[in-house]
Amino acid sequence: MRSRGFEVVKKYQNAQISLPERKTKGSAGYDISCAVDIIVKKKTFEFVPTGIKAYMLEDEVLEVYPRSSLSFKKKLVKLNSVGIIDSDYYNNPDNEGEIMLILYNYGDEDVLIKKGERIAQGIFMKYLTVDSDDTKVKRLGGFGSTGN
Repeated sequence: MRSRGFEVVKKYQNAQISLPERKTKGSAGYDISCAVDIIVKKKTFEFVPTGIKAYMLEDEVLEVYPRSSLSFKKKLVKLNSVGIIDSDYYNNPDNEGEIMLILYNYGDEDVLIKKGERIAQGIFMKYLTVDSDDTKVKRLGGFGSTGN
């Protein structure tokens, strides 16, 4: 039985997308890369595709953090600070569960992110629920769908 991991979404099956990996034995985060060359224009934001999705146990979450070099080297910040990838985001009907990052360019020049460039780190975590939690609603959409 599979516990947790990454897969390439169908849209990028033939695009030579690298699955996230830890660079050292002591690393908590799996490095996540950009799926395509993309330009983030100055003072604007872009949805940056990764071409990957994550599967995990029902009581787990993947937390996605920007790489520290993104801000001081490229003048890019991740708009929602930490991305939360829920277990039921995997294979959702809207986007197959592709992990996307919203990056804002606060600099004075356009920034090119190259395909394969590491832009984030993902850390799998267990989470807890309260005793009275009896949520039975199922996810029906993709990115931002539970905010309604």
